[in-house]
Amino acid sequence: MKIITLVLRVWVLLLFINPLFAQKIELSRVEPAFWWVGMKNPELQLLVYGKDISYAKVSLNYPGVALKEVVSVENPNYLFVYLNILPTAQAGTFPIQFQWGKQSKIFNYELKKRAKSALDYAGFTNADAIYLITPDRFANGDPSNDQVAGMTDQTDRSQAYKRHGGDIKGMMNNLDYIADMGFTALWVNPLLENNQPQASYHGYAITDFYKIDARFGTNEDYRKLTEMCHQRGLKMIQDMVFNHSGLEHWFVKDLPMKDWIHQFPTFTRSNYRLSTSFDPYVSDFDRDKMAMGWFDTSMPDLNQRNRFLGTYLTQNSIWWIEYVGLDGIRMDTHPYPYKDFMAQWCKAVLTEYPNFNIVGEVWEENSVPAEAYWQMHAPNKDGYQSYLPSVTDFPLCLAYNKAFNEQEEWNTGLLRIYYTLTQDVLYPNPNDNVIFLDNHDLTRFATSVNKDLNKMKMGLASLLTMRGVPQIYYGTEIMMEGPGNDHGKLRGDFPGGWEGDSKNAFTKQGLTSEEADLQAFTRKLLQWRKTKKVIQYGKLMHFIPEDNLYVYFRYDDQETVMVVLNNHQSAKTLDMQRFKERLRGFSSAYNVITGENISALQTLNLPPKSATVLELK
Repeated sequence: MKIITLVLRVWVLLLFINPLFAQKIELSRVEPAFWWVGMKNPELQLLVYGKDISYAKVSLNYPGVALKEVVSVENPNYLFVYLNILPTAQAGTFPIQFQWGKQSKIFNYELKKRAKSALDYAGFTNADAIYLITPDRFANGDPSNDQVAGMTDQTDRSQAYKRHGGDIKGMMNNLDYIADMGFTALWVNPLLENNQPQASYHGYAITDFYKIDARFGTNEDYRKLTEMCHQRGLKMIQDMVFNHSGLEHWFVKDLPMKDWIHQFPTFTRSNYRLSTSFDPYVSDFDRDKMAMGWFDTSMPDLNQRNRFLGTYLTQNSIWWIEYVGLDGIRMDTHPYPYKDFMAQWCKAVLTEYPNFNIVGEVWEENSVPAEAYWQMHAPNKDGYQSYLPSVTDFPLCLAYNKAFNEQEEWNTGLLRIYYTLTQDVLYPNPNDNVIFLDNHDLTRFATSVNKDLNKMKMGLASLLTMRGVPQIYYGTEIMMEGPGNDHGKLRGDFPGGWEGDSKNAFTKQGLTSEEADLQAFTRKLLQWRKTKKVIQYGKLMHFIPEDNLYVYFRYDDQETVMVVLNNHQSAKTLDMQRFKERLRGFSSAYNVITGENISALQTLNLPPKSATVLELK
């Protein structure tokens, strides 16, 4: 009797100790679900998720693929499997076996052949002009995906912070408009799944890093969109987010380990102070709050120093580049994650794709040094090397948004643009900066200049002739308005993107005369810029603004272009004697905007509140 009792006790104890006896182990996810042969980095980390999967034994047998390491972590629902994919590995499918006791589960893993070589990923360049789209607000091409079962934030176009139904099909339908305008690259706000309870339309609270949101379409739709872009000479730039995810992300709801995200006793928000990244006197408290504090209550802060998460994020970007055929990445809130990880990530991507390009969002409106710190090859005293090719030029954006509304004093009006550009000495390569008048987070330029057509033209003319890579937010070309403190209105619906719209900017139906005028003006300059290497890659020389007039030149060995901004309310006559060092050898000019031929260059007549762009002859 005692022996029987002892056996029963041991059996009960085993039930509690080993879940193999308690329930069936599941295999729910393997990420990434497939990979490619011929990558420079032979190591591949697989995140394997399923109920009690950590108790499984892993095995595989495929030529050129070696099982390097299997790591279990705090949560038994995760395994991290490391493979070595040798140069001898061939494209194909092989079984990975997960076995526990008598149970066995097979995941058929595919290694794909690469569609093109790493050097063929050319990236966006100074020759490009970028069109920025918030996809939910651009065009609804497929109303059938407006309401999707299981998605908690449903479409309601009457509400500014609800989804409005824009999707990938809507962008596909209007690529000809974008290409015809003269744009050469498309930056789309995040398309990945945001299955959040509310205000998820913007895309920055990701709940699945490997899946396009069903209300936008499918992964294959995204790949098809990129193919269609390439057929029209348009590049695709993907908006990525590494600082945070959405609170409803599946791996946040069942954390692999406690330090996967930054956690505090109570909600702790980031201080948003980029300066803590390089401040020589910074306190640990301030630096940690910047790097570890949450961006918002619904966006948990990811810990990129966690070995497994850091690798997960890096592989995710490479997966999207390879799967879609991307031409660039725009990294959201680039300085907010740990800067050492961001440098490692940039280096990993550019090692795999040497001709690729990345622009990091560095939002520091009033400090060129704070922007320049993050660009590759910056001579930082702390020795930090970012490996980031391009930064977003917020100081120049701020200058544009103020300059045309002010009269000239010592540092106001057009002098704001001038003084901002004088600080280009701090950038390793200011020509690689992405420059803009507005974007999805800022007050629209039309609102900043009170829908003044002449100021709009001055801003766009300068943007499209300035050093850097120009980016225009959808609708700026037709004077769409929106205040920066109301994102729902800032990210308004593009007219013509929905059936029944009374105004259609794609066909010009219903546009006011000023809206149509600005659209045609923008198109003319964009199409002209596409052919002008002097604007794309030429040198810049400017003259200190005087009497509300700003003159600058773009020049190379082949061409010279003269740009004049007249910020007066009245017409002016410009004496050209001051600019003779750049006018030497030229006797006439062609006015790009008006089509007028100018036979003499002693003086120049300037309309009020105008931009003049001259090809010198």
